[in-house]
Amino acid sequence: MLFDTHVHLNADQYEDDLQEVIDRAQQEKVTNMVVVGFDRKTIKRAMELVEQYDFIYAAVGWHPVDAIDMKEEDLEWIEQLAQHDKVVAIGEMGLDYHWDKSPKEIQKEVFRKQIRLAKKVKLPIVIHNRDATADVVEILKEEDAKEVGGIMHCYTGSIEVAQECMEMNFYLSFGGPVTFKNAKKPKEVVKEIPMDRLLIETDCPYLTPHPYRGKRNEPSYVRFVAEQIAELREMSVEEVAEKTTANAKKLFGIN
Repeated sequence: MLFDTHVHLNADQYEDDLQEVIDRAQQEKVTNMVVVGFDRKTIKRAMELVEQYDFIYAAVGWHPVDAIDMKEEDLEWIEQLAQHDKVVAIGEMGLDYHWDKSPKEIQKEVFRKQIRLAKKVKLPIVIHNRDATADVVEILKEEDAKEVGGIMHCYTGSIEVAQECMEMNFYLSFGGPVTFKNAKKPKEVVKEIPMDRLLIETDCPYLTPHPYRGKRNEPSYVRFVAEQIAELREMSVEEVAEKTTANAKKLFGIN
């Protein structure tokens, strides 16, 4: 049983073969997935997918790269969707200083608004952080995000920052990059952190794990992440699968 906590099956890359992709995931014992909507189009599609498949859940939020496009009614819409019993988190949200589409101040404002919304609807949050660690951590502290906790999605930071995040009630989720030969930091963090704070994901169609790096990612490949973690922690893959699935279900409130 594997739980892929972050998929983008609502992306255009799956337009032609979505059912085959889902079938392959099930063959690899991926029993649950959270599809992440991060703008108008992808949120709408995420909600269609949760209605269609009983093992797919949704996170809905606004991506920092597109923060400049978010209107007040989008936030209200996300709040309405949060009432749906298969919406299990708000996000992905956060800061992205790699791309310069949305000014930093607008990103911060949109990030803060979504944390406040998550606290209002009592759902955990999914954090996107690219080249903005200090500001992300600072905002999480200032907004008391500990109240809802959540996921540091595709974590690649240091063990020190990981400790700060765990103290704020966050899980650390690892994806394809942990399988890369040069991924020294994520491998170290995976070995160090408590098992009950660990999650796995693909972030498909992006960040494809070794040995398929460079190709389109898909949920069935989450097993390569589980295998790498099992190797690093000297556990069986079954144990990693069981524990990370239990962690995800606990966080998302899935029985």
